[in-house]
Amino acid sequence: MTWLRSFGEVVRSGLTIEETRLEPLLALRTAAGMALVIGPALWLVSPAYAASAALGAYSAGGATFQRTWRPRKVIAIGAGMGLAFSTFVGYLAAGRLVTFLPLLAVWTFAAGMAWAVGSTAGIVAATTVGSMLVTVTLPTSVGRALEHAVIIALGGVAQAVLIFLFPIRRWGRHRDALADALAAVADYARRLRNDPTAPFDPEPLMTAREAAAVTPSQARTRPPALHGPRGLAERIRPVVAALADPDVGAPAEGPGRDRARELLAAAADVLDAAARSIRRGTPAEVPARSTDVLRIDEEAEVLEGPARHAAEQLVELLGEALEIARCGGARGKTPEQPRPTGAQTLVRPTMFRLVPVVVRSVRRELRRDSPVFRHAVRLAAVATVGYLIASRPPLGHGYWAPIASVMVMRPDFHRTYARAVARLAGTLVGVALATGVVRALGPDAHAFGVLAVASAGLSYMLIRTGYAYSQCFTAAYVVFLLGMGGQAWEQTVPDRVVLTMLGGALAMVAYVVFPAWETPRLPDRLADWLAANGRYAAAVLRNYAEPTPEHQADMRRALLASREARAAWQGAYDRAQQEPVRPRGLTSREADEAQEALKGFGRAAMLMESHVPQADSSRFASGAERFAEALEAGTAQAAVDVRERRNPNWRRVEEALDAWEGATGDRSPVVRRGAELQKRALEDFATAVSRTPLERDVGSAREEQRARTAVAARGDGSGPAHRGG
Repeated sequence: MTWLRSFGEVVRSGLTIEETRLEPLLALRTAAGMALVIGPALWLVSPAYAASAALGAYSAGGATFQRTWRPRKVIAIGAGMGLAFSTFVGYLAAGRLVTFLPLLAVWTFAAGMAWAVGSTAGIVAATTVGSMLVTVTLPTSVGRALEHAVIIALGGVAQAVLIFLFPIRRWGRHRDALADALAAVADYARRLRNDPTAPFDPEPLMTAREAAAVTPSQARTRPPALHGPRGLAERIRPVVAALADPDVGAPAEGPGRDRARELLAAAADVLDAAARSIRRGTPAEVPARSTDVLRIDEEAEVLEGPARHAAEQLVELLGEALEIARCGGARGKTPEQPRPTGAQTLVRPTMFRLVPVVVRSVRRELRRDSPVFRHAVRLAAVATVGYLIASRPPLGHGYWAPIASVMVMRPDFHRTYARAVARLAGTLVGVALATGVVRALGPDAHAFGVLAVASAGLSYMLIRTGYAYSQCFTAAYVVFLLGMGGQAWEQTVPDRVVLTMLGGALAMVAYVVFPAWETPRLPDRLADWLAANGRYAAAVLRNYAEPTPEHQADMRRALLASREARAAWQGAYDRAQQEPVRPRGLTSREADEAQEALKGFGRAAMLMESHVPQADSSRFASGAERFAEALEAGTAQAAVDVRERRNPNWRRVEEALDAWEGATGDRSPVVRRGAELQKRALEDFATAVSRTPLERDVGSAREEQRARTAVAARGDGSGPAHRGG
């Protein structure tokens, strides 16, 4: 993608309104938390203390809107404490650039490395940098600085108290994640009726797994409805795929195919009803025709062999889903579902026990080629340079430039540029609106305090609709807050606009100077996915060779690792599609073909998983172990070949498969079909990535030329539709 097209995508993405459900009650509660600390501070103390209280309450409230599965009150308290600490430490070093700039550089570097833990940690850490930059201008002594820090922390405590006293949809996000997983499998079943090889995106199942991990305190209050249905969705997914597949399930045409379509439709209805029950916490009705379909007549059943086995499995599993739908998600009513062999309760570490986890995560990212490390370096450099530049002109409030940079910068190119554009647009509109109100009202601290709270509430409510629209009211909130402190609008408005533009420009330039492009890393991501898929397929085959609880637990772990590798590839590929970088190692066409091949390889393993013998079963396939070893070793070596730009070779896998076919007759139709699909998928993968260096260079040049031709033909520089990354 050229820079012109990429920037067009950035502008369009930054100003896009996202269709999402507004949460006015949550916004109202968080705005009320701000009012609870601003009002008394303004009435009893001074506008400066009210500004500190507002900063703590606003930032702590904003942290609770981030996507996290921890209790919101814990997030609010943690954010408030972090803001208070950064404020006090910043004041101790303030007054001289020789002490403050090193502290700012170290603090922003640490905030950037917080992305190693997750996006929520990175965003909350960035707000502490803003707190350090702003509030060091308020106190006049160490004692006053400590007082301001305490007031900021109280802002977070106030938000946590309101969350505790007025819970809104407690466990709501966890219910939504689990319901989305069941609904995704329901949609998959419907699509399989018409397309037996339809793809399935495991992201809802991965999200549900993340939501299922709870702290010990959460485990004591988690509703029974959130205990077992996730495993149910996991078990139903391969069964519906096996039933729909014409080679290992229902025949391609005839009464058997019609019967399979009926079962798939009934499965979708039951799963949708279970999803509604969990989402709302109430019983849900299942159509009578669907329950009638879920009866297998021993004499009249038209499905035979593996198809009938899959149908019986599906009916048994849907019986559990029916119980969930009919009894609802109320406390104590939803039966806990049996767990697969080797499954354990997912425990999330407490905040104190999270420290060694954070240390290990940060240590893994302390390397030059890590996107997180490069982001931390950019963040530290931009914050210090921005503070130096903005402090020299006679504008005042020079901290706005580094704040703008820190708040828009992300580890990837597209989000950094999109947020910079969105912040500038939102700031211009918000400042213009707030300026008009300030000029009309004149100096009135109490009125500005009310307007600051109202603007913050609107910012919270629009936080999920797009950064530009939330930032509009955030800018208005800052203008009202400064007006409450007695600063004239002539001082704040021009400064904020100019310095916001400076901060956004510095953030953009920093990514060009020290980028972390995903495009060159695509072969590595693809190799990781290939190796993980190979381990998953080998784990499935070992269950056929020797069905034991240990092998089933290994299969589950390999499946989760395969999903993580696929998600890492998909995220990297989507970001690479938005980068103005020429493809290196993999062209877009090669990446698409290789991706489809690996999806087919994973699907073949999933089909075999649906008929894996139980741990106490006497059925086994003696030749599966040798093929599993060849498959795992072959994909591991192929992953090395992909990283080193060599052509993969599947000779060892082919030899093991031929020996298995010639020496034994213990393979079931499902295993036979799965092995054939895996071999074909590996051949397709090799075809996709096996190109000579000359062919790769020519392919990249042709893709770039096609893109330029398309832009010239349109004449407007617009690119393809945005693909979120």
